[in-house]
Amino acid sequence: MRAAIERWSAAPVVLMHRMPRVLLLAVVFVLLVIGMVGTGWVAAAGLLVLAAALGWFAYLNWPALDVSGRVLRAVALTVLTGFALARAVGRF
Repeated sequence: MRAAIERWSAAPVVLMHRMPRVLLLAVVFVLLVIGMVGTGWVAAAGLLVLAAALGWFAYLNWPALDVSGRVLRAVALTVLTGFALARAVGRF
């Protein structure tokens, strides 16, 4: 399964690598702003898209990471997903 995901991910990763870094940073920033400023499901959707991207990159990089890198990515993904769920139910 991992090999299939890596093959599927090759084209999007190359496409993102060719994009200007400012554009990718702007997309991440916009999703984060939508998640923090928006309300309800709109905010949750922005944060969940960001969490999905983070999870995808974490999955691709997992074998090359040391323990601290894995823990950091797992914590970041958990916190981001928690914020998204809290925004969805109106608690945050």
